[in-house]
Amino acid sequence: MGFGQVVIGPPGSGKTVYCNGMSQFLQSIGRKVSIINLDPSNENIPYEPAVNIQELIDFQRVVDETDLGPNGGLIFCMEYLEKNIDWLKEKLLPLKDHYIIFDCPGQVELYTHYKIISNILDNIMKWSFRLTVIQVFDSFYCKNPSNFISILLVSLSGMVRIELPHINVLSKMDLIEQNGPLDFNLDFYTDVLDLKYLDAFLDKDPRLKKFSKLNKAIAGVIEDFSLVSFIPLNIMDKKSVANLIASIDKSNGYIYGSLDTNTAILEIQERETQWNFDKYQETQEKYYKSYEDDDVIFENDQDEDYDEFSKYLNR
Repeated sequence: MGFGQVVIGPPGSGKTVYCNGMSQFLQSIGRKVSIINLDPSNENIPYEPAVNIQELIDFQRVVDETDLGPNGGLIFCMEYLEKNIDWLKEKLLPLKDHYIIFDCPGQVELYTHYKIISNILDNIMKWSFRLTVIQVFDSFYCKNPSNFISILLVSLSGMVRIELPHINVLSKMDLIEQNGPLDFNLDFYTDVLDLKYLDAFLDKDPRLKKFSKLNKAIAGVIEDFSLVSFIPLNIMDKKSVANLIASIDKSNGYIYGSLDTNTAILEIQERETQWNFDKYQETQEKYYKSYEDDDVIFENDQDEDYDEFSKYLNR
């Protein structure tokens, strides 16, 4: 049985950087990792893919010969992969002893409007791979209330249409306040707390007044489903990556059935019952320029050093 991650998200969210960094971290803790590039338009690949869709179909040739635009050409390529799924099966089956990371295209419509990706993943699951979908979003979207509602809706849509375990990630946490301080503490965005608090900010922006009722209605739908939450990530931070891997391993079953762990299920459950108050407080302290707690302002402490590799192995 193979295990892995399916990395999706809008363009510019850092999917390819995530795949590269995650691969390096997993290799450093002893896992055999293979990255599968399923993005036919990915021109700058910083890693060496074990399987590359560009060997099956040429994106630029499709665009030139079919007069399709970039989006249409990408959909054409993914439909071609779906029809030639045996090609992917032949490439993947020898990698069952590897931890697989799928680097997927950034076109949101593939996950929210079409069943192509979902059908491809259904086939992969039939080949005895246990996968978790990682939806990566730029933490920049937290700055604007309407943008934040948009990524919540995209995230929810992907979770409903792709029937696999999902983990939503806010990437580039080290840049989260690059465009100014956020309106709420980090847990408001990660845990998706009461979205009614965004109403005042939506009403205050004259550009959004026209869409105020629509935004509030969308927020209501998101709260009704109560499925969306996020894990903050700085892919360059070992502790941040290790915390994310712990959640991924639980969701796809790697922690229960992997070949390199002797941890009993009861021991794992005992760890999960530990008190988890202010779980992202440390992240907020590290990446917010300043934050207030009980009328005291704390500044970032960047001097702390973590040996997260040994900590993860000895959990």
